[in-house]
Amino acid sequence: MIDVHPTARISPLSDIEDSIRATRIVVGEESVIDSFVKIKPAGGSGDLTIGRFCYVNSGCVFYTGNGIRVADNVLIAANCTFAPVNHAFKDRDRLIREQGFQPSRGGITVEEDVWIGANSVILDGAILRKGCVIAAGSIVRGEVGAYTICGGNPLRRLGERS
Repeated sequence: MIDVHPTARISPLSDIEDSIRATRIVVGEESVIDSFVKIKPAGGSGDLTIGRFCYVNSGCVFYTGNGIRVADNVLIAANCTFAPVNHAFKDRDRLIREQGFQPSRGGITVEEDVWIGANSVILDGAILRKGCVIAAGSIVRGEVGAYTICGGNPLRRLGERS
């Protein structure tokens, strides 16, 4: 099911796939989904919720997997990937594509007033606390503290918002 608030703006050049699974996609009030954004129900039955007054820039990809929750007033720069799902791969005697998925680490949570820089990758279990900033090109796996500025791979604290 796809539920888009009447004031949200979704580019006709975006690609939002509906699903036969229980996946629910919600886009809140005044939020913008730019061109070439891909939303794909994949690897689970998690929902994607994008809050109010959010901006998702071009080229971003959201795999719904174990769920993605984006709060209000979040800015997501171009070409970010949200992947709340991981392939299982431990059995060397079976193809990776035949092994299914690893257990959920809780999906992805992005709290209010977060800015995610271009080309960042947000993985299953990531929690981006209120007001944090993620530098361009970062990979986020765990929890990022409120109002901190983090970047890199591995992710490290660069400072904080004053």
